[in-house]
Amino acid sequence: MSDKDLRINEQIRVREVRLIRDEGEQQGIMGTLEALNIARGIGLDLVEVAPQANPPVVKIMDYGKFKFENEKKVRDSKKKQKLLKLKEIRMQPKIDDHDLDFKSKHVREFLGEGNKVKVTVRFRGRELAHTELGLVVLKDVLARVEGDYVMDKPPAMEGRFMSMVLSPKSKK
Repeated sequence: MSDKDLRINEQIRVREVRLIRDEGEQQGIMGTLEALNIARGIGLDLVEVAPQANPPVVKIMDYGKFKFENEKKVRDSKKKQKLLKLKEIRMQPKIDDHDLDFKSKHVREFLGEGNKVKVTVRFRGRELAHTELGLVVLKDVLARVEGDYVMDKPPAMEGRFMSMVLSPKSKK
């Protein structure tokens, strides 16, 4: 339940509520106005925490502080998320050995950074008649990268391209 769904103070429009004090102790079922007066007497807010209950459960708390703490939790959880990026390395079936080494080194770097890598071989013109050459190139890349990867998608043709997707091995 987000902060926007919570009703506070005068927004609570039911006759009876189950009250929980600011220390966490149950006060029992009472009228909404009485609960609101208790909250005001302490200088805090009355917040509806379980509107689906019968009668709804309300708690006495500092709503501003509660809202701030929730926003802080959301921010922290977003910081801890790691976005996986998909990097792409493109080559052609007639690639030189040195170029293949260079591109394989990049694939290894991307995997080391924790990114997924899509290795693509582009066929032009008559090269399309010899797609087996592209497969040889992709297998050569796999051999040069060594065991630093998990294959998400094996080599497959997609129009004029043959590609495969690799992701880094998870460290446990």
